[in-house]
Amino acid sequence: MNIGFLGLGKLGLPVSLAVEDKGHKIFGYDISQDTLDDIKNRKIRYKEEWVDKFLPNTKLEINNIDNLVKNSEIIFVPIQTPHDPEYEGVTRIPKKRIDFDYTYLKSGIKDLSEAIERNGEDKVVIIISTVLPGTIRSQIKPLLGQHTKLCYNPFFIAMGSTIRDFLHPEFILFGVDDEKAALKAQKFYKTICDSPFYKTTIENAELIKVSYNTMISTKISFVNTIMEACHHLPNTNIDEVTNGLKLATRRLISGAYLSGGMGDGGGCHPRDNIALSHLSQKLNLSYDWFDSIMMQREKQTDWLANLIIENSSNRQINILGKTFKPETNLILGSPSLLLQNILEEKGYKVFSWDPYVDDSYDILSDSFNWKNSNISHVFFIGTKHPDFTKFKYPKNSIIIDPFRYIYNIEGSKVIRIGDNTSLSNEI
Repeated sequence: MNIGFLGLGKLGLPVSLAVEDKGHKIFGYDISQDTLDDIKNRKIRYKEEWVDKFLPNTKLEINNIDNLVKNSEIIFVPIQTPHDPEYEGVTRIPKKRIDFDYTYLKSGIKDLSEAIERNGEDKVVIIISTVLPGTIRSQIKPLLGQHTKLCYNPFFIAMGSTIRDFLHPEFILFGVDDEKAALKAQKFYKTICDSPFYKTTIENAELIKVSYNTMISTKISFVNTIMEACHHLPNTNIDEVTNGLKLATRRLISGAYLSGGMGDGGGCHPRDNIALSHLSQKLNLSYDWFDSIMMQREKQTDWLANLIIENSSNRQINILGKTFKPETNLILGSPSLLLQNILEEKGYKVFSWDPYVDDSYDILSDSFNWKNSNISHVFFIGTKHPDFTKFKYPKNSIIIDPFRYIYNIEGSKVIRIGDNTSLSNEI
C-alpha cells in the first residue's frame, strides 16, 4: 500500500520507517524544517533504537500536503497534543487542571481535510494523537469534509523504542467511525503484525488510551510507595517484594479485578489498605497512597448512594445483595453494606435482601411491601448474584445495575452504570 504520514517527528518518522520495512511505499509531510533537514541528512536529534538501521536506506518521499494526499491510500496523523509546560512533571503541578493543547492537531487536520477535498477522492485518515474522551467527535469531526474517512488508532509505544513497540504491540486499538475505512486499516495491519485488532467506538478508544497510560502511572506510584516503606522498614527489600508480586500472574498481572462495579470487599483488602494507611502515617511517608485507595472506594459508594437518591423520589429503596462476592454468604467488608449504611446516614430507610444470607422471597416480600401496588420501587444490585437476572421485579420499578448484567425488564427502567454508549450523549 501507499501510506502517508502527516507529521514526521518523534512518533511519525520511526513508525513510517517501520511501515516501509514491511514493504509499503511511504510518503511524508511535516511543517518543521529542522525535521525535514534531519531526514535529508539521515540523522535525527533524539535517541531512537533501530532508526539507524532503517533511516540511511529509506526511500521516504517528502511531499507537500496535496501530493501526500494524492499518493496515499491511508494517511496517519501523529501530530502532538502537548500539555502546558507547567504540567510536564518537572515542577510542582498547579492546582488548576487543564486539557491537552489541540491547536496543532486541529490545524493539521483542517489543512489535511481541505487537501483531501481538493483531491476529490475518499481517503482513510487515522489519527494517532492522544486526546481526552469526546475530543475527536466534538473538536475534530466538525473540521472534516465528506471525503475524509476517519479512524482513531492511538499507539501504545514508548519514546526510544517506537519502532519495536509499533511492530510488536500487545494489541491494536482501533476506534471506528467508518466501517469501510476500518476494514482497510485492518487489512493493512495484517501486513505489520499478528496482534489482536480491537475495534470499538471512537470514545472508548480515547478512554482506553489514557486509561492505559494512567494505569501504568498507578502501578508506578504504588510500587514507589512500597519502595519508600522498604526504605524505613528493617529486613525489607523492594526488589524482593516486587519479584514476589510478579509471580502472581493469575490475579495481579492479568485482567482480574479490572471490571467496573462495586468497591473492593472481603476480609482482607479493605482492612489491609487501612492497616497500610496506618503504617504510612506511622512511618511518615511522603504520601499515604493506601488512604487514597480507600477514600476512592468510599467516595464512589457515596456517589452510588446519591445516584439511588436521585432516582428514589416517592420510591422505596431496596438493595439486592449483601455479600462482597457472588454466590456466597460472605458479608465481611461488603461494599453493599457500606452503601446501605451511607444511605441510612443520609436519612433514608433502606430495605436489603440477599438470597444467600436471608430467608426466601415470599417472607421478605411482605416486609418490602412489594404486594402493595401503591408503592413504587428502586432496586440497586449490590452483589452480582445470578439470581437477580431472574428476579420478578414489580412493574414501574427502577433497577440500578453497577455490573451491567441486567438488560431490559418489561415495565421497568434499567440503569446500567458505566454503559453510556449512545452517540447522542454529550461528553
